[in-house]
Amino acid sequence: MSKEELALQVDEARWEWMRAHLERGGIIVVARELDLASVGERIAADDTATVGGWIEEKRLTRPSAEQIATWDENRDIRFAMLVVSPYILVQEKLL
Repeated sequence: MSKEELALQVDEARWEWMRAHLERGGIIVVARELDLASVGERIAADDTATVGGWIEEKRLTRPSAEQIATWDENRDIRFAMLVVSPYILVQEKLL
C-alpha cells in the first residue's frame, strides 16, 4: 500500500477505543517528528533497516507504564492512529 493510500486511513481515536489492543501488544507509539503514513508504509514494506533504526533511536516504542497510566487517567487525550496489521500505530495529539 502506498504512503498516499495509508495517509487516507489515518484516523483520530480515543485511548479507550485502543486499550484492548494493548493487551495483545499491538500498539506502537510513533514519535511526533515521524509521519504516521510514512512509518506505516515502511512497516508494510517490511523495511527492517529503516524500522530497526527508528526502534534503536526510540522513535518507535511500545507504550511505557507511565504513558499507559497517563492515558488511563486522562480520557480527553486523542491520538492519530493507523492500522498496519497486526499493529496499531499511534501518535498522541497535542491538545
